Parts: sequence; structure tokens; C-alpha cells
Amino acid sequence: MRSALASLRPTRVAARQSYRLRWMSTSPPSPDAPVTPDIESKEKGKEKAQATAEPSPNNTKTAKADDTLPLLQRPLGIREKPKARVKTWSDTKEKFLDRDKQLEERTHLAREATRGYFYDLNATRRHGGKTWIAPKVMIREDKALYFPDIHGTALAGSEEKIHTTNLLKDKVSVVALLTTRISEIQTAQFLEPTLQAFSSNPLFQFVQINLQDNLLKSFLVSLFASGIRKTVPESLWPTYMVSSQNMEYLRQPLGIANKHIGYVYLVDPNLKIRWAACADPKAEEVSALKTCTTVLLDRLSKQQEPPAEPASNSPPPQGTSPQTTAP
Repeated sequence: MRSALASLRPTRVAARQSYRLRWMSTSPPSPDAPVTPDIESKEKGKEKAQATAEPSPNNTKTAKADDTLPLLQRPLGIREKPKARVKTWSDTKEKFLDRDKQLEERTHLAREATRGYFYDLNATRRHGGKTWIAPKVMIREDKALYFPDIHGTALAGSEEKIHTTNLLKDKVSVVALLTTRISEIQTAQFLEPTLQAFSSNPLFQFVQINLQDNLLKSFLVSLFASGIRKTVPESLWPTYMVSSQNMEYLRQPLGIANKHIGYVYLVDPNLKIRWAACADPKAEEVSALKTCTTVLLDRLSKQQEPPAEPASNSPPPQGTSPQTTAP
């Protein structure tokens, strides 16, 4: 009998221990019980998740500050006054012998080496490719730089090459750089009020440059030039240029950060860029272009006014005869 009871004791002890463990696992912890490290880590993880899901006002302000676009920070263009001619072998030779131009070439190559093939296309996902906002006022004449010489063929049908240096001289010009269909839509939205106000002014002109530096695209554009003539008014054919000029070395001077969007430049009669804009227009940019164009046209019209004639001697008053000397 005693042996049977002794054999049952281990079984009873094991049952009590298992029951105690089940009770501890199912019963809620007391408020005074210490928190285990696992529970602490879980609580911290929940706090971090809530913090990321619900951003604070400071984080929102920082995101909005980073999302805003800056104003145009520098004058666009080249420092030397352009000449209406195509570069020759002597110009290329001089470029390789000039040390300053060699340094510029190295800087350009290093900049292009860091850009991926789809860099411009991916950049259109942010602000539609817009990288800066046009200024509200014109760039000062003494600070402004020159618009570079771009050559191409006019849409009017002439096979002779035309140059922007000759085309923009002595007139107030709004120049639109077009590369894609999107750029055409963007520049049209910029220019609509300005063209309605000044298209009849003989001192104003609208110049469109269809840039296709890719040989295949350039060939296709020249092949379908008749289709472009159907969409462009005939009065604008002489100032519509189709160009295959390589613009890689002019992208940085002209502020062309993305070759898939449109760019608009206001050029004065001295070939200097006085205002510029890019990508989708804002309301203040559209009004700024019209205002700056008005100022330039007023200045140019005053310069072309003939000088006032000197006042002639007033006639003698009525009832009196002019004095004469006796013979």
C-alpha cells in the first residue's frame, strides 16, 4: 500500500506544477509586477510605428520646405557675344589648345558621367521636371548674359541655314525651346497672353526652335516638316527653326536641367536673356513674362523715336510788319 502511494507522489507533483504554469500564463499580470524586456521592446516598437504613422507638425513643415522650388539663382546664357557662323576645325583646334576650355571640358564630362540614361525622364516625376521658378522682374542689363547662336532650317522651306544671332537682333523676342509634345503644350500656356497682346507689334517676334540633337529624331522631324506646317500658322514659319545642333555644352549655361520639358526665354535687342522660365507655368510666371515684355517694348520704341525738331522762330504778331533796314 505504501509503495503504491509513493508511486503516485511524482505524478501529483508534476500535475501541480503544470497547473501552476497554466495559471500564470493565462492570468493577467499584476500592476506591480515588473515588465519583462520582451514587453518593453514591443511597447517601444508600437510607439515608433505610431510616430511614423502620425507625423508631427515639425516634420510636415520640413517636408513642405523641401518640396518648394527655388527662384532662378543666376543669369542664363554665355558671356561672349555670339557670332552667326558654324564652328570650323580651327575653332575645335583652338578649343583643345586653350587650358581654360580644357578645364571646362573636364567639368562637363564629369557632370555627364554622373547622370544616368533615364535621369531626365525620372526627374519629370517631381514637379513635372520643373527645377526653378522664373523671376518676377527682369534681369539687369549689366548682369544679363547672351543667348547662344543656334543654327537650323526655317520652316518656310528655305534650304539656307538661319542663325538666332541674326534672327533675334534689334527686336524683342520670346524664344521657345521645343523637344517633345509636352514642351509644346507647356510653352503655349506660357505665351498665350503675351502673344495676344503683342503679336501685331512690329518690334516683337515669337521664335520657336525645334531641337532634335538625336540624328534619327532630326531626320524624322525634317521628313514630316509638311505636317508641322499644318499645325503652325503661316505667319510664324519664318521664325520657326528646326535644328539638329548638339546642345550638350549649352545645357548648363541655358539652365536646361531636363531635355524633355519646354523652356522660354525673353531676349532683348542686344541678344541678352532678360527673363527665363521652364516646365509647367504658374500664374505669376505668365503675368511676369507679359510685364517684362511690355517694359522692353516700351524702351525699344522710345529709342527708335525720331529726335524732336528744334522750335522755329515764332512769326511776328498780327498788325505789325517785320523791321527792315533802310537801303
